[in-house]
Amino acid sequence: MRKQTAMMRDWIATARTLSEALPYMQRYTGAIVVIKLGGHAMGSPEAMADFARDVVLMRQVGVNPVIVHGGGPQINDLLSRLGVQSSFVRGKRVTDAATVEVVEMVLSGLVGKQIVQAINDQGGRAVGLSGKDANLIVCTPDDPELGFVGKPDTVNPEVLHTLFSAGIIPVVAPVGTGRAGETFNINGDTAAGAIAAALRADRLLLLTDVAGVKDAEGQVITDLRPDQVRALTEAGVIAGGMIPKTETALAAIEGGVRAVVILDGRAPNACLLELFTNHGAGSLIRDSEPRIRPQPAP
Repeated sequence: MRKQTAMMRDWIATARTLSEALPYMQRYTGAIVVIKLGGHAMGSPEAMADFARDVVLMRQVGVNPVIVHGGGPQINDLLSRLGVQSSFVRGKRVTDAATVEVVEMVLSGLVGKQIVQAINDQGGRAVGLSGKDANLIVCTPDDPELGFVGKPDTVNPEVLHTLFSAGIIPVVAPVGTGRAGETFNINGDTAAGAIAAALRADRLLLLTDVAGVKDAEGQVITDLRPDQVRALTEAGVIAGGMIPKTETALAAIEGGVRAVVILDGRAPNACLLELFTNHGAGSLIRDSEPRIRPQPAP
């Protein structure tokens, strides 16, 4: 009887959670949410399955998710096995002709298909593509010293809208095309931000390996405006690897994205917590008043 009572409490808690999520599900019905998925969420089959289940749930309740993924560790592994040497300029990998071939194989092939399979295994319908498909991302060279590293110049999101209308979840590898038909490697955060701006997405979720943007005392700041982000950066509070992510966030907001959230992708159900709960997750950056969420129905 004690065990049965405990189970009943769990069931009641689950039902209450679903009920309280209703206003947020209604809020995001039809919304476009771009998710940058990094290696931290691809570290184990269990983590990948959990992420895929969350994405399928989002689609089931009417959200239009787009997954833009990285794959740095997998690229490093294959380069090493093939004996392709890498060099770096100011911390960025020089991507020569041999390296960009490996990048495309890993991102458009191995990693992209793993994510697609994980989503399909959870009952979703996903399709993998890269920025080269349907000229989704047309690039210019980012820096001549870096070789085939691209900067998004034009994003053509029509193919993504076509997939949305068919109930399909796009999984995008950050590989783009040049005006002369070249293949370019694109930073995953940059690609996600450019796609989110072109779609006028409601949310861009940047999944990382920290809880969010932190203040000088090390506490996560839950709500930020662009001017506050710039001030924290100038003060040196935002530093290191967080700078590229906040720069992506600012560019996305300037491009028309309603809000960007930097959150810990290793946390269970991180995306669902952000979208469908009152407290959210991570650091929300938007060019308006702080996070105000609808109150659940009594």
